[in-house]
Amino acid sequence: VILASSICTKTGTALVSRQFVEMPRTRIEGLLASFPKLMVPGQQHTTIETETIRYVYQPIGEDMYAVLITSRQNNIVQDMDTLHLIARAVADICDVNDQQGVILRGFDILTAFEEIISQGSRDKIDLAKLRTIMEMESHEEKIQDIIDRNKEREAKQELKRKAKMFEEQRRLATKHGLAEPSLGGIGSGSVGSILGGGRMGGSYEPLLSREPETIRSFASASPAPMSSPS
Repeated sequence: VILASSICTKTGTALVSRQFVEMPRTRIEGLLASFPKLMVPGQQHTTIETETIRYVYQPIGEDMYAVLITSRQNNIVQDMDTLHLIARAVADICDVNDQQGVILRGFDILTAFEEIISQGSRDKIDLAKLRTIMEMESHEEKIQDIIDRNKEREAKQELKRKAKMFEEQRRLATKHGLAEPSLGGIGSGSVGSILGGGRMGGSYEPLLSREPETIRSFASASPAPMSSPS
């Protein structure tokens, strides 16, 4: 079984990681931190085995690795093929010479991981099909983004309309010596919920506001509990 798929720096810092079995974030970070220390200088192989797991890795860019962490019993030939597809997919998504670019496109990379690997096993997918799926999801995301922006714009217009109405009522009340009207529903109700949504209210914003070393918690995704790896 494939335990995890990751992009890490040459020093073993996790940039993006998807676990396919129940595994604490500290565990995957520890495995990736140990990975560079196990490499033998000048070694031509791209696999490393410990007593319990196997690393299958491939350099991407100048200072990063694509890494699969698998059980020792897993089919190494198939794992190599899976790793090559992952490396090509990441290169399609972002500039593999830019760590910050990898982090900023982390959600897209995680999506690619999940399309390629399902419950610890390789799915029947090639790069062409993966590109089609990613393009469709990107298109749907853009449509949703447009819908969210329209809702936000409509909410702001409604808020302005209510504020203008309130100001007119206040002016008339002052003119006729009546008690000033209350604010009513201005700034409350559906307006607040809409303004809190969209990209700024969702999970995209933190990606733009953190440094590579502190964004690891975002990029480590774990699945729901499942049966023990085979």
